Amino acid sequence: MELLLLERIEKLGQMGDVVTVKPGYARNFLLPQKKALRATKENRSHFEQQRAQLEAANLERRAEAEKVGKKLDGLFLTLVRQAGESGQLYGSVNARDVANAVIDAGFTIERRQVKLKHPIKMLGIHEITVDLHPEVSVLVNANVTRSEEEAKIQAKTGKAVVSREEEEKTKDEKKAFKAQAEQVFEKPDEEIEKHAEEVKSETEVEVEAKTEAEDAKTEESKSEEQPAKDAKEGGEEKDA
Repeated sequence: MELLLLERIEKLGQMGDVVTVKPGYARNFLLPQKKALRATKENRSHFEQQRAQLEAANLERRAEAEKVGKKLDGLFLTLVRQAGESGQLYGSVNARDVANAVIDAGFTIERRQVKLKHPIKMLGIHEITVDLHPEVSVLVNANVTRSEEEAKIQAKTGKAVVSREEEEKTKDEKKAFKAQAEQVFEKPDEEIEKHAEEVKSETEVEVEAKTEAEDAKTEESKSEEQPAKDAKEGGEEKDA
């Protein structure tokens, strides 16, 4: 589908460009968000007539976004969550959670402005992009922690607070693998980094599976409670 862009869209084009996109992307995002128009002859003619006003309005919005961005860029957001000794969250932090934290800090944004590819599932400080304008983005730091006290420690050290036992266990595992890698591989540092990523991925999969199981259990519990609730309400109506 051919569309006429009314603003800059990352990896797609600038204001005034005519681009071809998938119908679903157009109908579900670009058109309802008024970021583009169908590239008809009438729309192109109308755009050219209004181009000066549209560009002026865009410059004004960008200037305002840059002003807000100077205050928001680098902001530390504290999000307190329950987590295990190894730092795995019992659940996750999503884009809406981050947006709400930014709003609580005194800024006005929407969830869709938070660019978070995957939910956060580990304690620590996570750098997240927030789009204030198609041409203005800033970075905020989500300090995911178990308490306000631990948040201060994490902000100071830049590392997640885990139990001493778990920390020592992780150090021992890293030392053991490093010793093996130096004996076996020609480039041990690359193998060590690869191993760390694999361990991280396995941990995230385990947490995700656990979260899904808990959600399923909650839904099952709700399903079991509903018939009893309906029966009770029916009995009360009958008595009345």
